[in-house]
Amino acid sequence: MLTITQTLYDQIVAHSRADHPDEACGVVAGPAATDRPERFIPMLNAARSPTFYEFDSADLLKLYREMDDRDEEPVIVYHSHTATEAYPSRTDVTYANEPGAHYVLVSTADTDDAGPFQFRSYRIVDGEITEEDVRVVEAY
Repeated sequence: MLTITQTLYDQIVAHSRADHPDEACGVVAGPAATDRPERFIPMLNAARSPTFYEFDSADLLKLYREMDDRDEEPVIVYHSHTATEAYPSRTDVTYANEPGAHYVLVSTADTDDAGPFQFRSYRIVDGEITEEDVRVVEAY
């Protein structure tokens, strides 16, 4: 189960909506070995695409060095789907190289803020996708 604060949940959704019609992407880092997401890190989708996301390699290297210096790890890797449901694509599964991370997908297919959107979390290990519950809390 992914446990996430309302603030982080809202930040991921806001970033996903702000980057629409392109896919948004980012990381939420947390203290190593805690599985507790704490630090929201929106990233630039280097592909600038409505159907694909890609972290800029220089930005990603900088992020991993920074997390290492702070004794953090990527607890959540998130991105949005702009026209489809929040379910990992084959490409998403191929890029899922953090077996300990929660992979969050937000569907922004409904962008008028009046209807529902999807916020779903998965574990992706060795190509196997397992959906997990999401529990939103005020604080840890």
